[in-house]
Amino acid sequence: MGDAVKTVIILISAYIIGSIPFALIVGKKIGGIDVRNYGSGNLGGTNAFRILGWKVGVPVIVADILKGMLATYLGLRLGGETLGILAGIAAAVGHCYPLFANFKGGKGVAVGAGIFLIVAPKVILLAAVMFLLTLFIFRYVSLSSIVGALTVGLLTFVYDQSLFLTTLSWLLVIFVIYRHRSNIKRILNGTENKVGYKR
Repeated sequence: MGDAVKTVIILISAYIIGSIPFALIVGKKIGGIDVRNYGSGNLGGTNAFRILGWKVGVPVIVADILKGMLATYLGLRLGGETLGILAGIAAAVGHCYPLFANFKGGKGVAVGAGIFLIVAPKVILLAAVMFLLTLFIFRYVSLSSIVGALTVGLLTFVYDQSLFLTTLSWLLVIFVIYRHRSNIKRILNGTENKVGYKR
């Protein structure tokens, strides 16, 4: 098998892994509802948590993190660090535009966390601290996710990575922020939901 064919197979496999809609599956199995019909309609852990509580939200978040970890690990073991990050990005794209849920998924934050838990665990741990700090102060999950993503991007300059790998990392950061564009508008308009508050 040629390297190009192997790379394509790994990336397609990573996309399929990312496409598994755990929020939809767990929401129906445990909560008995389709989370796409409630809240933000996103197939992500935050919406599942908001609609059905921690018994659904926590398993979904963990499963989404594992999707990013698994895809990245496979790429890393079979093709090196660059393919690992590319496979992780493919999983994030699959999560946001899932094959098994009409291409309407989540925001990619948990999957992104899974990617960096494999390739740069120190970075994601520091980003998690910034996420929690921002959440404590402002109570916006979306803003906290954006701050966490930006922290990851900035820290890639601190740690010794090649320009190519840093660029790939920033592509993922920008993708996550892009997925939050509607949340950014609501924050600016003062209509974004805060943790602990319902509109």
